[in-house]
Amino acid sequence: MPFPRASGILLHPTSLPGRFGIGELGREAYEFVDFLAETRQQLWQVLPLGPTGHGNSPYLCYSSMAGNPLLISLETLCDRSLLYPDELHDLEHLPDYQVVFDEVIPTKMRLLERAAGRFHEIASEADRAALAQFCEDSHFWVDEFAFFMALKNAHGGAGWTEWPTPLARREPEAMAEWREKLSSDIFCQKFLQFEFHRQWQALRQYAGDRNIKIIGDIPIYVAHDSVDVWAFPHNFMLDPETLAPALMAGVPPDYFSETGQLWGNPTYNWEELKNRDFNWWIQRINALLGYVDIIRVDHFRGLQAYWGVPAGEDTAMNGKWIEAPGVELFETVRQKLGTLPIMAEDLGVITPDVEALRDRFEFPGMKILHFAFGGGSDNPYLPCNYIPNSVVYTGTHDNDTTVGWFSQMPDYERDRLMQYAGCLSPDGIQWSMIRLALMSVANQAIVPLQDVLGYGSDCRMNTPGKPEGNWAWRYQADVLTDELRDRLRGLTELSNRAH
Repeated sequence: MPFPRASGILLHPTSLPGRFGIGELGREAYEFVDFLAETRQQLWQVLPLGPTGHGNSPYLCYSSMAGNPLLISLETLCDRSLLYPDELHDLEHLPDYQVVFDEVIPTKMRLLERAAGRFHEIASEADRAALAQFCEDSHFWVDEFAFFMALKNAHGGAGWTEWPTPLARREPEAMAEWREKLSSDIFCQKFLQFEFHRQWQALRQYAGDRNIKIIGDIPIYVAHDSVDVWAFPHNFMLDPETLAPALMAGVPPDYFSETGQLWGNPTYNWEELKNRDFNWWIQRINALLGYVDIIRVDHFRGLQAYWGVPAGEDTAMNGKWIEAPGVELFETVRQKLGTLPIMAEDLGVITPDVEALRDRFEFPGMKILHFAFGGGSDNPYLPCNYIPNSVVYTGTHDNDTTVGWFSQMPDYERDRLMQYAGCLSPDGIQWSMIRLALMSVANQAIVPLQDVLGYGSDCRMNTPGKPEGNWAWRYQADVLTDELRDRLRGLTELSNRAH
């Protein structure tokens, strides 16, 4: 569906400032929403909000429907007497410019578990009823997720295929025995999901009251080590003997990698999903709509045809394209949930079939300015070639920052940019690119906060193909100056994106 003309900022909540080593859903999150409102932005785009696994990537979560407990505000828990201020000191020594996950995760999780224990002891009847209602409303995923995380903790964090065979294969007797044995940790996991939900919904309401919609990602694939694969193995292409992926997801060689990207996620058993009327996908989309207002379908082209790589390969080079039932999926979604606010991440190897799927449902596609200045005048990423029903970005979370990108541009592309822009802003290349994005005909324009701040490559969020050191960047509260607000608001108003 086409969207009204608007603009916004890309910032994952882990990148928010604060005292406790990682961005949270507390005061600083509300101050960021105030910044969006003051600069006349109407969109806040976040990355997937789930509990992250290996490598801390929000695109490899333990659940496609749960929230990340690390985002829970500790100060809010103090306000509810579930923690005490002096218990938070162990996190205050951590840097405020990046997330040191190896220190944040164990320390903060101990505090969250303590808060869960206190909730169990002192919660009011109203709070207990609210928790029970949340669990009932979320029954499709929360019971299995809480059990999955409790089992993972009980087995030292091991992946589910390394658990005892009766648990890995979900034999009823073993499942019943362990549910009883881990009842306390299962309660803790449910409480953390309830608290995340409660804090996120309050923040979302605050944003909505200020005319700001939240765009959230739905990764096309889920992690193999996730409750989704453990609880619904029939939905995925798994080896029946080892339960490992029989066919792995990825993309062929492209702009980001000469050998392609081998993600390693199991691909879907689409025949089985169709036989079940896409119920798991319907539940997944419905759960995400409980968190966000607009859904960005990551790797959209994989819903028309996906790159499948046989088990045992070390790169994605030897995969092949396999057709996916995207039309049937979205027709079923529309039938059961209505016309949805979806945008398509249509990057990569895009064929007419992918464009037809996108256009059939009027999903806006993405335009990336960093890709605009190679090739000729027919480059689809040049603003002169946009259509209104699209979303323009200076760059995404997978790109370098604009300042970093410009410093490494080939001479040919730099010359093309200079010709196209006419002149560059004296305040930095980032403002030239932001101006091109905002002034374009694309209905929506999204700018990573790093570009608004003019930061270099050391502040990029993710480098595809680099297994470590990603997702850690944070900004500091004092960088959102009045001068910055005035400049961004002025361009937003001038480009007719402030309503």
